[in-house]
Amino acid sequence: MSGSVPVVEYDGISGVADSGYSSGEENLNVFYESGDFAWILTSSALVLLMIPGVGFFYSGLARRKSALSLIMLSMLSVAVVDFQWFFWGYSLAFSHTGSAYIGDLSNFGLMKTLAQPSVGSTKLPDLLFCLFQGMFAAITPALAIGAAVDRARILPCIVFIFVWSTIVYDPIAYWTWNANGWSYLLGGLDFAGGTPVHISSGAAALAFSIMLGKRTGYAKSSGLPYRPHNVTHIVLGTVFLWVGWFGFNGGSALASNLRAVMACIVTHLAASVGGITWVLLDYRLEKKWSVVGFCSGAISGLVAITPASGFVTPWAAFIFGVVGGIGCNIATKLKFLIGADDALDIFAVHGIGGIIGNLLTGLFAADYIAHLDGSTIIPGGWVNHNYIQLAYQIADSVAGFSYSFVLTCVILFLMNLIPGLSLRVDPEEEEIGIDDIQLGEFAYDYVELHRHTSDITPTHSDHERAGSSKGSVPEKTPEAVV
Repeated sequence: MSGSVPVVEYDGISGVADSGYSSGEENLNVFYESGDFAWILTSSALVLLMIPGVGFFYSGLARRKSALSLIMLSMLSVAVVDFQWFFWGYSLAFSHTGSAYIGDLSNFGLMKTLAQPSVGSTKLPDLLFCLFQGMFAAITPALAIGAAVDRARILPCIVFIFVWSTIVYDPIAYWTWNANGWSYLLGGLDFAGGTPVHISSGAAALAFSIMLGKRTGYAKSSGLPYRPHNVTHIVLGTVFLWVGWFGFNGGSALASNLRAVMACIVTHLAASVGGITWVLLDYRLEKKWSVVGFCSGAISGLVAITPASGFVTPWAAFIFGVVGGIGCNIATKLKFLIGADDALDIFAVHGIGGIIGNLLTGLFAADYIAHLDGSTIIPGGWVNHNYIQLAYQIADSVAGFSYSFVLTCVILFLMNLIPGLSLRVDPEEEEIGIDDIQLGEFAYDYVELHRHTSDITPTHSDHERAGSSKGSVPEKTPEAVV
């Protein structure tokens, strides 16, 4: 009910692109609950908040001279994908008609995108579903583009975001979430983006790292000897992501109901357990409580629970957090085995974390949890003795990873052949830094060259020498770069 006014059942055209009556003739709000509108509008804003969170998280992990470019790329992802989504992205991913692999252009330029019930849920009109899913489309390339750190030019990254969203993200989103998609029809379960968001971005980041090549000074056994330059940015990014994930997973119920509440509960629990798990794994080696480790573990738990958040119980979420934290922690070593300079461990956390989440969904998906929305009926996973579900999850994961990895390599290879779209900066420019060369701006106005105060501040002996020299300037003077 919306107040005291009953919701009217939609009785217009279905199965094709249609605006859903004329707003000049009908009150189009009578077909939907105002509470559902409020929750999904809020969730859309929460997912939007996650995108600068990705930028801050990545910039903190990187070196100072690339910090601002990573924040910039995350914001560019918002703008570029928003245009792409309006232009043809939404139609390719969520048109009412299409093949088993891709939609058509019946909603090109958001034409006939208004009040007709969406393909995602009859509780949401096309227009609201378009807004919500557009945020997912924007954050996915933002996750992948972190692989450009320290060595990629900005213009090719902008072009890549548009092309990749069209050729890679939209088809994967279609076959996973559109009722006409092959994975959906097969029976694959993916509540909020294990394959379309995390596996696809993790595979793309791995491909990007390989195609760009290693950063100057990279060693196969130890990577580059640089620590995260700003742990506060990592914490800030984690906070944005953690809070936004309530909309990411909770909003994927596509209504304001008990299933949305359960999705938020299991999301929060998996993140907490994942953070603790990673911290303990690092503590056993270093005997120190790592803030970066906690943040990485929390993100791993969030990634793992994403495909399962509308299907599993709280006790299962605990397992997702533990396995996600352990699996992603171990996966950070894979880059040394394959010789890929995945500087920010995007493949380890999002690619491997997404696969872990998909497979565990096949084990722990429960039919009665899915039915908390009052309408969804699934056979469940192993807990419901539906053992074939794990095979469906494996098929979906392998297809999504393979498709994203191969197509990303092809896109980058062809782009690199086009004059003006060469992917990588020159070695001299890489040494100077992406922020300076590509942006001409910096994350910080003033940066000390030395960590120790005594290196830049005159000491007592300096003052004594200065006095004996009758006012001469001390030998040690502050050094800084702007």
